[in-house]
Amino acid sequence: MRKNIRLITGAASALAIAGAVAFFSNIAIAEGDKKAASDEHKEGKALAFDRKKGNCLACHIIKGGEMAGNIAPPLMMMKARFPKKKDMKAKIVDPRITKPNTIMPPFGAHSVMSDSEIDKVVDFIYSL
Repeated sequence: MRKNIRLITGAASALAIAGAVAFFSNIAIAEGDKKAASDEHKEGKALAFDRKKGNCLACHIIKGGEMAGNIAPPLMMMKARFPKKKDMKAKIVDPRITKPNTIMPPFGAHSVMSDSEIDKVVDFIYSL
């Protein structure tokens, strides 16, 4: 009987330790993912706010931006406005496709930003 109790206690302890290791490993991985996403958002934000690149603040109000313009919609709740990230990217690459008389510059079509830079801006804006 005592052997069974020791065996059960030992097995329960081993399971508890294994569960704790798995739990804390997932937390560490999640924190690493958040940091990577945060770094990408920083790059995208820098590009969006850069007057020689995105210059989004010239026309849009963006949280954290200074001296924002108001001739275009504020950039907020972007996931609700663009459920598909690719649609928002297409709007930045060449907005004339869906709205020929737009005043928004075609950042991709005019090579103002590279495709990878546009992806970073899209990731940042999509997080708003």
